[in-house]
Amino acid sequence: MDFLARVRSCASGLVMAVAVSIAGAAAQTPVRVTLDSKFEGPSAPFLVGLDKGYYKAEGLDATIDPAAGPLEPITRVASGAYDIGFADINALIKFRDRNPGTPIKAVFMVYNRPPFAIVTRKSRGVAKPKDLEGKKLGAPAADSAFAQWKIFVKANGIDAAKVEVEDVANAVREPMLAAGQVDAITGSSFSSYVNLKDRGVPVDDIAVLLMSDYGVNLYGNAIIVGQRFAAANPEAVKGFLRAVTRGLKDTIRDPAAAVDSVVKRNDAVRKDVELERLRMALKDNILTPEVEANGFGAIDMARLDGAIVQLALTYDFKTKPKAGDIFDPSFLPPVADRNSN
Repeated sequence: MDFLARVRSCASGLVMAVAVSIAGAAAQTPVRVTLDSKFEGPSAPFLVGLDKGYYKAEGLDATIDPAAGPLEPITRVASGAYDIGFADINALIKFRDRNPGTPIKAVFMVYNRPPFAIVTRKSRGVAKPKDLEGKKLGAPAADSAFAQWKIFVKANGIDAAKVEVEDVANAVREPMLAAGQVDAITGSSFSSYVNLKDRGVPVDDIAVLLMSDYGVNLYGNAIIVGQRFAAANPEAVKGFLRAVTRGLKDTIRDPAAAVDSVVKRNDAVRKDVELERLRMALKDNILTPEVEANGFGAIDMARLDGAIVQLALTYDFKTKPKAGDIFDPSFLPPVADRNSN
């Protein structure tokens, strides 16, 4: 082969390589994902997949962003700005009722039990729900846990008139409890507990009353999807759930390694703090007996119907939905792939 022929051959090969590379990039479906808060320990199952290439292996070009609060992922997906979100299913149920023309469904349950909690100090004389009578409760008006207060009150026979509820800002509830300005607060178990401990409150003085242990039979955060995106990209949704399941299993096997995916994206956090937060979420919210029996992601439709009945204590439905209106299991990976063992 003469020199000119070799040049032509090399150029042809280069063009083909570039074409293959471009075709591979084009095959990656862009997926915009929003979490429900800043990157913290419990975000690890989503972020691990970015670092290990699980989304790319499913043909997805995934971007995952933090959010400012629990409602933001729902509004982001509803607007079409994001395709997939991680959000409280109870907030989603209410949002759908207020906005029936905005189709969003949950497709994968992550928090089989929600982190809603009453967090207090034993030195304040609160060891069980009825002990809140005669006490002061610090509760942000928009707090997801406080939204379930009426359910908690009814389930535990609390005389709500005997509990002084003070509307406090999210940022000051743990400092106020640490300073003794309130006797208890509502919040997320793995956030408020760790924040109190980090402020120097002795561990043996902190009491966490998980609402799910006291008659609040709700589910927690789920992966939600805009139905227009799901209809146009069903394989992308299925691939995303497969990737998250792999990330979740990796996180359970090695939480310390998984939390590195969080720390590298949020330089304001400490690994030891986020690792403790993650381990609490895994133990209390993710690896429940129901999950061990049925695998990750799925729900019990009868339980969700019962949760909707409980939510009616806190919210006046225009049209009370059924579980099938809220949760679509058709995108879930096979049971064998979702096994928690």
